[in-house]
Parts: sequence; C-alpha cells; structure tokens
Amino acid sequence: MDFDLNKEQEMIRKEVRRFAESEIVPIAQELDETETFSAELTKKMGEIGLFGMCVSEDYEGQGMDYLSYIIAVEEIARVDGSQAATIAAGNSLGIGPIYYYGTEEQKQKYLPRLCSGEALWGFGLTEPTAGSDAGGSKTTAVEDGDHWVLNGSKIFITNAACELSLGVTVQAVTGKIASGKPEYTCFIVEHGTPGFKAIPMHKKMMWRSSNTAELYFDNVRVPKENVLGSKGDGFHQMLATLDGGRLSIGAMGLGGAQGAYEAALKYSKERVQFNQPICKFQAVAFKLADCALEIECGRNLLYKACWLRDHERAFEKEAAMAKLYCSELMGRVANHAVQIHGGYGLMKDYNVERFYRDQKLLDIGEGTSEIQRLVISRYIGC
Repeated sequence: MDFDLNKEQEMIRKEVRRFAESEIVPIAQELDETETFSAELTKKMGEIGLFGMCVSEDYEGQGMDYLSYIIAVEEIARVDGSQAATIAAGNSLGIGPIYYYGTEEQKQKYLPRLCSGEALWGFGLTEPTAGSDAGGSKTTAVEDGDHWVLNGSKIFITNAACELSLGVTVQAVTGKIASGKPEYTCFIVEHGTPGFKAIPMHKKMMWRSSNTAELYFDNVRVPKENVLGSKGDGFHQMLATLDGGRLSIGAMGLGGAQGAYEAALKYSKERVQFNQPICKFQAVAFKLADCALEIECGRNLLYKACWLRDHERAFEKEAAMAKLYCSELMGRVANHAVQIHGGYGLMKDYNVERFYRDQKLLDIGEGTSEIQRLVISRYIGC
C-alpha cells in the first residue's frame, strides 16, 4: 500500500495553499462580515485552475484525477468555507452533470466557460418541501411542441444568483413511470430565459460569502434540446451527482477541521496561564491530541474513497462514510478550538468563530448526517 501523494498532487497542495493564504485569508473575514460574494476572487480561483479540475482538456478542463480536486477543496476549506463551497459546488454540482450526462453540443457550449471560472452553474434539486426527500420534487415540466414548460421553485441553490451565474440544471417531474411513481427529468435552464428568476439569499449563519439562491420558474419555456441526457433519467443523474459531491463536502470538513486545529494549536502555544503555555495542561493537550488523531483518520477515509473512484471501483458507500465522518469531525474539532480559545473563541476577530459556524452546513448539505447513516446502513445490508 502506497500512502504517498504523487508529485503533481503534492504540487497542487502547495500551490493551492499558497494561493489560499495570500489571496483568501486577507479578505475572508470582511467578505463573511458583509455577506459579499466576490466575483473577482472566484475568477482568480479559475485562473489557477480550480474549476473543471476533473474535466477533459477537450472542454478546457484540467484533466486531473479526483483526489487532486479533493486536495484543492481541502486546502481552500482550511482557510475559508465560503470559497471552498464555491469551488466544490462549481465542480461537483455545476460542471459534473453537464460533463457526465450532457450531449456533445451541450458540453461544447457550456463547459469551457465553466471550467475557466468565467461563469458558474447551479444544481437545482432542493425545494421548500423536498430536502432529504429528493423524490418529493413538485417542480413540473410539461411537453409543448418543441419545448418543455417548467413551473415550480428551488431553494438553497449554490452559485445560482450572482453576476457569474450562467444557468442551472433543474430536476422536474415529467410524468409517471409504470409503477405510478413520478418520472424525473433534468433540464438546462439559462439565466435570462423568460419566467426564470433567481434571487440571492442573505442572513445566513454560515458560508456567508458564497452565493445561495432561491429559484422560481413561471411558465419557463426551454427547447427540447435542453433536456440533460434522456427523459426519465433525472433522478438517477441527481443521485449519482450527489455521490461525487459527498467527497467534496468531506474535503470541506477535513480542510475546515485542519484549519481549526492549526488555529487552536497555535493559540495554545501562545496563551500563557499559571506561568506556562496552556498546551502544557493535559486538558488542552488531550483535546489537541484527539483532533490530530481524528483528522488523520478522516484523511485516510476520504482519500481511500477518492482512490476507489479514480480506479473506477464502487465508492458510493465510502463516499457516504467520508462525508458523514469528515462533516462531524469538523464539528468536534471546531468545538475544541473554540473551547481552547476561551472567550476569544467567541469573537469574530478569531477565525475559529467562523469555522464553528461554517461547519453546521456540512451536517445538512448534500445529504444530512441522518441520510448518510441511512445510505450506509443500506449498503451493509440493514
């Protein structure tokens, strides 16, 4: 067994960390405080190749393996969850469905701009009454000549309502299958299509400088060539996309845990009480030891899941495990980090306060912790 990263992966970690510390760290707190999505910073992330990392060079992608992409997300999350969310959603949820299920014409039309970071794309699955129950979608699409007419709404959609947003992939009910259950089909809907409205959501507890949107479809007409893949394949496409997305959420948890741990370790060496650094007290040292232990476990679990995917082996169970473990791992580490900082950990001047807030979304987004346990239990035969 070889646990070493190859030279390209090591270089990616080094370069992305350098970028994150020089370009994101100086402005992360201000962007969070003002709830500002930065198109300029997003384009810079595109310039260094953080979009389309797993997409073929035929479509202006980077042609890298999945582990390289996950390492990049991890390094961005180490300093800021909001920018990591932009990257993770941009790659896994935005680019992914078009790349894996789109026609050649659709790929040529959209992927080059999305892979450059010039534009972003949304993943329209969640609805006000359809969260964990992804099959509870109420948005409909009705065939009308050479078009489909969409009506309904989506909520909590990342990258879908900012100046870089180009469009969104939308799951809609298009009829019923033989069993009587709803049939789902995915559609490509561009911004500017009459009847389609995207509204930014504010007052979030976490990921305050990422873009989150509510989407509304009022008799939105899209041509038949905007069907993604085949009619009736939508639910499968969405669930398969989430399998890969779970790895990027796991990377956000792992990276966030690493960042919170490093902040706590640094502070514990500087903070003196009773004439010695607080890291010398067993109560604090044991917290840090537990953090280091769990981060190592999380990294091995996540990287193994990526290795399975890169080798075209079944990875869905491991993806659910990695998403669940690394999401909750960040919660435990961030909690220890705030406790080690004491009163200062509750102040916005210290990054651990932001890590503590940003973590909570990881327990909820792209499949709640409860849903991950359900998925895992089914894979083990329960």
